[in-house]
Amino acid sequence: MTEIVPGGATSASTADLLIVPVFAELTWGPGAEATAEQLGPWLNGYLEAREFSGASGQIVVVPGGDLSFGSVAFVGLGEEADAEVLRRAAGAAGRLSAPYTSAATTLHLVDVEGAIGAVTLGYLLGAYRFDEYRSDPKSRVNERLELLDATDAAMAQIQDATAIARGVMLARDLINRPAADKSPEVLAERARSLGTEISVEIVDEVDAAERGYGGLMAVGAGSTNPPRMVIMKYEPADAKPFVAFVGKGIVFDSGGLSLKPAKGMEDMKTDMAGAAAVYGAMQAIAELELPIRVLGVTPLSENMTGGAAQRPGDVFAAYNGKTVEVLNTDAEGRLVLADGLGIAAEAEPDLIIDIATLTGAAKVALGPTVGAIFGNDDEAIAAVEAAARFAGESMWTMPLERSYRSLLDSPVADMKNIGDRWGGAILAALFLAEFVNERPWVHLDIAGPGRADKTEHYVAKGGTGFTVRTLVELAREMVKKG
Repeated sequence: MTEIVPGGATSASTADLLIVPVFAELTWGPGAEATAEQLGPWLNGYLEAREFSGASGQIVVVPGGDLSFGSVAFVGLGEEADAEVLRRAAGAAGRLSAPYTSAATTLHLVDVEGAIGAVTLGYLLGAYRFDEYRSDPKSRVNERLELLDATDAAMAQIQDATAIARGVMLARDLINRPAADKSPEVLAERARSLGTEISVEIVDEVDAAERGYGGLMAVGAGSTNPPRMVIMKYEPADAKPFVAFVGKGIVFDSGGLSLKPAKGMEDMKTDMAGAAAVYGAMQAIAELELPIRVLGVTPLSENMTGGAAQRPGDVFAAYNGKTVEVLNTDAEGRLVLADGLGIAAEAEPDLIIDIATLTGAAKVALGPTVGAIFGNDDEAIAAVEAAARFAGESMWTMPLERSYRSLLDSPVADMKNIGDRWGGAILAALFLAEFVNERPWVHLDIAGPGRADKTEHYVAKGGTGFTVRTLVELAREMVKKG
């Protein structure tokens, strides 16, 4: 990971690449005007020829000329900047800087609250690559980024943002790994390395059956890789609030006997993105030493078609005793979450949040980059909305339409796992609501933003680590409120 440090004056830097901001209509940002003057009058014509105007998302690299820098990158911020604009600009710069051993920037000097953290986080996430399975990975030589004219006090903000970036990148790494290399057992053991402050209990298939984790066992019945329930606890001595994170951990989803088409399986290694987000958030919260109790629950299973696989029409009893008739084995995430939510509710936290790549319906409604928020408590929903806005993760609150609950009625069990064709994301949320024991609860359906189909700004194609930043910010705000 690139080291980010406070730097001195521009004139004293020996970095290979200088990164400076430009607003719309070639309005120079901090450090850009002096740089442009030193480069000379040819610069405006050069930028014009490349249709660079300073619009958000634009970036142009020019030779450093007589400057001490080998190259200069002008990064567009658009009409005005906020923290997300800075994150995205820094992310583009982070990718661009790969071949430069050292870089320096003035992006953080733009007058935006939290600019140092935004630039640090964006730069590190933009630099992210997943090359573990390439025989000849592209080299990335960038070792250092200087935040020019930053004081030593900036180091605390840099360290804070770096901890969050590590959490996001952990989630991305876990999502991007092939399913064959992250069986429930392997992924469960990975939890033991999240930090010494986090205690980890791994429940194997024998104990899971004895404890009554019926949803977990039903989904995993068709796989040769047995399921695991991971229960993690971060309990610092001075903790006040108590939050529970429950993450869906389907390491691969074939659809079970309700088999997906081949195209629909290509990205199903992503179906454990909720569990990955819980891992990343808990690691970051522990590294930041936030005084909050956190319970992390990740039901891990593989939905396959083996001879013992659950069949449409089968009935199981979830951990809280409610029975479920399974009519579609491809609606399996909600089944493992039923047990995970039951465990969380039993602990009586102040708030339960589940994170899941749960329904295609959420992606149809909100597109590929916006997550859906459901919940049973207006104050809790508002807190998650605020945390998501601050973190720069796009989410939209959807209705938990109680009148639809009858669509889940079953003639043979307490409920069935699917309803009618329409309102699938709402019906899935209503199903989950049956297992929280009326505790304050928020459900995040990240079927769209859990995976990116293309690389842009600080998001790389593949697993995104979506919601890690929101969960960390929410924990921070809960601490402030006591």
